[in-house]
Amino acid sequence: MQGVFERQNDLKKDKMSVFSNIFGGSGEQDKLNSKINWIPLNYLGQLDELVAFSDQKPAVIFKHSTRCSVSRFALKQFEKEFDLEDKVDAYFLDLLEYRDISNEIANRFNVYHQSPQLLLIKEGKSVYDVSHDEIDAEELKGKL
Repeated sequence: MQGVFERQNDLKKDKMSVFSNIFGGSGEQDKLNSKINWIPLNYLGQLDELVAFSDQKPAVIFKHSTRCSVSRFALKQFEKEFDLEDKVDAYFLDLLEYRDISNEIANRFNVYHQSPQLLLIKEGKSVYDVSHDEIDAEELKGKL
């Protein structure tokens, strides 16, 4: 009987693995599999730091919904094209986990909340923000 229960648990794990591959896993897993050295954006005080440092080096914020396949696709496409590691600091926000930060980003930078969303912060201001299929690393390069 023990073997039956073990096999059922294995099947559940396999189904969850397939589900995660299709619809996306957690934000943590996304960061682990990325070639981008993401800075997790997970407390409000980081926004003050980000703004202060953006005078010296621009920052991008990628707002990602871990439950959305469109957001997952946009993230993967962006990561595939991104080669600006030395030109910008890249912040990753799991907006489901940190909705208060997402709300503060909308207020502070005067942008409409969307997901997925990419913002470029220079000299303390959002100078570029796009969402969904408009997120493009090549386009971002032109804004620097």
